[in-house]
Amino acid sequence: MPNTPAVLRADEGAVAVLTLNRPAARNSLSRVMIAALQETLDGIAADDAIRCLIITAEGPAFSAGHDLKEITAHRADPDGGRGFFAETMQACAAVMQSVVTLPQPVIAAVEGVATAAGCQLAASCDLVVAAEGAKFCTPGVDIGLFCTTPGVALARAVPRKAAMEMLLLGEMIPAAEAHRMGLVNRVVPRGQALEEALALARRVAARSAVALRMGKRGFNQQSALPLAEAYAAAGTVMVENLLAGDAAEGIGAFLGKRTPEWRHR
Repeated sequence: MPNTPAVLRADEGAVAVLTLNRPAARNSLSRVMIAALQETLDGIAADDAIRCLIITAEGPAFSAGHDLKEITAHRADPDGGRGFFAETMQACAAVMQSVVTLPQPVIAAVEGVATAAGCQLAASCDLVVAAEGAKFCTPGVDIGLFCTTPGVALARAVPRKAAMEMLLLGEMIPAAEAHRMGLVNRVVPRGQALEEALALARRVAARSAVALRMGKRGFNQQSALPLAEAYAAAGTVMVENLLAGDAAEGIGAFLGKRTPEWRHR
């Protein structure tokens, strides 16, 4: 449906809900979908009124990954598709990194299947809520296309051997198993993933925006560093956070046994 937006955005107070809106195509990450995701994420990143983001999807699939029909069509290009393939991987990588570096925490609400780059998108989020019927998979090995780029997000979300098992076998992982592995934070009854994600997002959004932004940035920065460097980087963020007005207000409220009044600065 060319006139229907590929991505929908709905704001509920300080929570933004981003919905993948190509159910007939199983919300595959076509170039149009990737571009719409990037544009929407850029808008949310610049929106100081938003303190948490949820990514969800219409239809029975969260996302089936890259659009293989689109990829196949470009094999007829003069270069055999090399240019299109490279541009697609770069654009998709940029979207995944935008999710990770977004100032606001991001929660995936997954109903149905999240496969290949769709699994990559869920793994890139800070939290994942999955319905009991949800499944996760990196099945590229079955079609001769190893899920190398999804593996980047997967390796940062679950232990190495669990990631390699998913990548080497390409099997569907039920929500309960994904929870055991650490890919999923919470498993809820079918049809309730978005409701639970909204409840979590509202709790997150009730906090100081400056603390959330500094905290997410600091966590991502230190987690990629050796121990001593991680403490140095985290300490710098803590000092910056302590100097913020909301930290003074929060500490004062705690000591005064009252509810803090966040100014989000």
